Amino acid sequence: MKRLILLFSIPILACGGLGGGGVAPTNTPIASGGPFPISTESLPESPTEAPATQPTNASAFPNSGDYEWSLIVSGLNRPVDIQAAYDGSGRLFILEKTGYIRIYENGQLLETPLLDITDRVNDSGNEMGLLGLAFHPDYEQNGYFYVNYTGSGGGDTFISRFQASGNSADPNSEMILLRIDQPFPNHNGGAVAFGPDGYLYLGLGDGGAAGDPLKNGQDTSSLLGKILRIDVNNGDPYTIPPDNPFGTEVWAYGLRNPWRISFDSATGDLWIGDVGQGAIEEIDYLPAGTGAGANFGWSIMEGTRGYDGDPQPGLLLPAAEYTHDFGCSVTGGYVYRGSMPEWNGIYLYGDYCTGFIWGALAYNGQWQTQLLFQTGSNINTFGVDEDGEIYLGGDNGNVYKLLKK
Repeated sequence: MKRLILLFSIPILACGGLGGGGVAPTNTPIASGGPFPISTESLPESPTEAPATQPTNASAFPNSGDYEWSLIVSGLNRPVDIQAAYDGSGRLFILEKTGYIRIYENGQLLETPLLDITDRVNDSGNEMGLLGLAFHPDYEQNGYFYVNYTGSGGGDTFISRFQASGNSADPNSEMILLRIDQPFPNHNGGAVAFGPDGYLYLGLGDGGAAGDPLKNGQDTSSLLGKILRIDVNNGDPYTIPPDNPFGTEVWAYGLRNPWRISFDSATGDLWIGDVGQGAIEEIDYLPAGTGAGANFGWSIMEGTRGYDGDPQPGLLLPAAEYTHDFGCSVTGGYVYRGSMPEWNGIYLYGDYCTGFIWGALAYNGQWQTQLLFQTGSNINTFGVDEDGEIYLGGDNGNVYKLLKK
């Protein structure tokens, strides 16, 4: 199975983003667009095979010029995550990096946040703040939700549980599950997601600075540079699932900065957007039921290229990647499972600096990738609602929804 790399070239004003550090271009109004021409080049065989096409999946990319990202909310302060509670309410919950969880309900942004923890969030660095949110699968009954934030003081990563009732959560209900030392202010990761197995998955960056100087990515005794997996339904505050590969919280390793991860709601497959160093941004993929002990290669590899070493067996190559010729900080997204069947099964992801949005899909056992939109927005995050419709949050304080024109 051959891999594809996108090779068109545009100037980049700076390197980095919420997942990678640095200064981004000036915000411009969002736009629809495409399809755009793409050149491709075959890459080496990857041990990460594309799945067989599913009957409900699109077999080709739609004409993206027939669609647009429509503004639904403005005036937010750096929205960095968008989540649904799957409680039948239809609400969207939007994280502001400074420490608020805002509520979008019935077409309106409510004035009062679900949660205000600005008193304990350190957002002084570009990659610091309130970074990730996940609602417990039984949220409708127990009111539990989980966040990832960098704490006041030194900026350590906190994984905490809070409890809500209605549209309000008590900030004093916090139960800290994990506190992880952060040696540098960048590469904190931030993703929080429940898997189809009911376990909580966490994306942690390698701890920061350039080039993984502490070599956390390949150190399975460190929690940094990893996907962690914990059982929050047993123990106080959690237990380690018995099939975790190293007897610790570590599930998969070899990641630089997994800023956003998501599970396909139809298949349970795991998608990871891992921010690159100076050359390659990558999207990683694990089919449902696999992944224990997976090594994505950082810092031996950056994408499909050697970094601290040479390509070698046992390191999982990305499902998609792109060079810094046309991006600087990947923002992982979601597989679309909403009301537009032509998009069904397409994984959408973007770049913070350029505002480009690509699609990836599996067809006839191969990965296909295509540039779909040039948005002009610095893309912090994607999100999906209870119906599988997809949204994006921009650094301009806006949230948009993908709609047909």
